[in-house]
Amino acid sequence: MKVFTSSRLVCGLTLAGVVATATSLTGCYVVPVHPHQPPATVVHIPAPIVQTPPAPPQPVTFAARLYPANDLAASYGMVSAIVTNDLHGRGTFSTAINGENFSGEATRTGAYSKEGVANGAGNRGSYISCRYQMNSPTLGTGSCRLSNGAQFTMHVGN
Repeated sequence: MKVFTSSRLVCGLTLAGVVATATSLTGCYVVPVHPHQPPATVVHIPAPIVQTPPAPPQPVTFAARLYPANDLAASYGMVSAIVTNDLHGRGTFSTAINGENFSGEATRTGAYSKEGVANGAGNRGSYISCRYQMNSPTLGTGSCRLSNGAQFTMHVGN
């Protein structure tokens, strides 16, 4: 009978272990720490704005037409010229008259002036000298004189 009693004892201990474990688990609860806290807010941080500096102003090229203003210039007829303005009061000037190529510089006479001068040297030793006034950023008038005395009126722009 001892064996039977010890089996009961073992079953009793096992049953007691199960009851003790179940009792110890009944005291565990999951409780929120802050039950009245609003749900989490998602904050969107915008990507940084990359600003590129503006491109520097590009030179502007104008067509100029020189019309004969005296008998000496009449033999040349209307002459085309090119003026390139660097937008800082300076530029270049070029033309071809009677097979001679002239190139030089155009300069405003004052920092904010609409008046200027253009001079060019020819590849055969002649020169041209012009005075002009811009009536708008793209249109102007003036006069030019060749070293041989031929005179022209000048229209700048289209």
